[in-house]
Amino acid sequence: MNVNFSHKEIMETINMVQSENLDVRTITMGISLRDCCHSDPKIAAEKIYDKICGRAQNLVKTGESISRDFGIPIVNKRISVTPMAMVAESSDTDDYVPFAVAMDKAAEECGVNFIGGFSALVHKGATKGDQILINSIPQALAETNCVCSSVNIGTTKAGINMDAVYEMGKAIKKTAELTADQDGLGCAKLVVFCNVPEDNPFMAGAFHGIGEPETVINAGVSGPGVVLHAIRNNPDLNLGELAAVIKKTAFKITRMGELVAREASKRLNVPFGIVDLSLAPTPAIGDSVADILEAMGLEKCGCPGTTAALAILNDAVKKGGSMASSHVGGLSGAFIPVSEDAGMIGAVEAGCLGLEKLEAMTAVCSVGLDMITVPGDTSAETIAAIIADEAAIGMINNKTTAVRIIPAPGKKEGDRVEFGGLLGYGPVMATNQWKPDGFVRRGGRIPAPIKSLNN
Repeated sequence: MNVNFSHKEIMETINMVQSENLDVRTITMGISLRDCCHSDPKIAAEKIYDKICGRAQNLVKTGESISRDFGIPIVNKRISVTPMAMVAESSDTDDYVPFAVAMDKAAEECGVNFIGGFSALVHKGATKGDQILINSIPQALAETNCVCSSVNIGTTKAGINMDAVYEMGKAIKKTAELTADQDGLGCAKLVVFCNVPEDNPFMAGAFHGIGEPETVINAGVSGPGVVLHAIRNNPDLNLGELAAVIKKTAFKITRMGELVAREASKRLNVPFGIVDLSLAPTPAIGDSVADILEAMGLEKCGCPGTTAALAILNDAVKKGGSMASSHVGGLSGAFIPVSEDAGMIGAVEAGCLGLEKLEAMTAVCSVGLDMITVPGDTSAETIAAIIADEAAIGMINNKTTAVRIIPAPGKKEGDRVEFGGLLGYGPVMATNQWKPDGFVRRGGRIPAPIKSLNN
């Protein structure tokens, strides 16, 4: 791709980087591990470690050199691998924790901050390997630093696997217990999906899909601060005109992201995959999706009008990104995590934003309930029901939804948990105290909607 930038565009990009928190949030190398299967789990683990290190040994160094050469921050360098349930299933073992340990050691050797793919796809049912992986998640996340896990429990085509939903509720509770000394931090590395994309570069949900090439470079670009600046510079526009401004801003951000991703692809001799334009916030002031919604005219994120404002934002971001690149993928939209967004945290602490309003917002955002901290005594059944509600929104609306929830051990509503870094801190949010236990324990599969019959 030949991209010619005008002097004005170059100066705009420099200003976005210096003053508006623009960055490439991540370049993620996807690596297929399908050739690492072996009946001996020790040999399989060795093959996994060797292949990850061999393929990704220059990823961090390349990302740093591109940052220097282009003057554009690349905040994270990450790795995603084939869902481990598929790779480990050939091994004669009922414990997949050693495979997570091999992933973790490889990630540390390569210098990346996260590696995703301790994952299973069980939307229509679980194989023996899928079940072993789900059973291994709590201990795997407790024993590793860099490993992220994801499980897909539903699709618009297949419906929702409620047996798996309940299993994930119990897995989340166990993960929190095993990482209680870190306020349940292990749960921040675990996400439950409906309609999971196979080319997502963002953690904790990244894995290397089975339709992907041997290796690939995907980039995640983020620019909440840039969008916020554009909105604040146009206080008198109506909502249609404001949407056009957001769309043009997203176009510029995506164009920059594809340039960086293709350069990484070229230097690493790895195919370019997609650019994921997701407005992924951080705890830093001025890097908040909630602030964007408030700049559009809301007194506080969570008040009436919030879902409509988020719908405008998400749609405009997708339209701008699709105009800028033919290879937009992943999640691409607006993330609304709580602990990773200073504005969201403020809205929760002010009493304006609660779990039910966040759920409504997920019907129009790019993912779902993200980095939600709830009381430590929240039951596995309640967590499973929250997952089911979110999956239903995704299934019916033919979109990706997800839940990343932390039942913080020993914490109650109004407390705060500190995760640090990009994960920020989380105010403990109230949950509905009426019990969904009988519904969750019925199990079975929620049928796919009629719109799934679209062939």
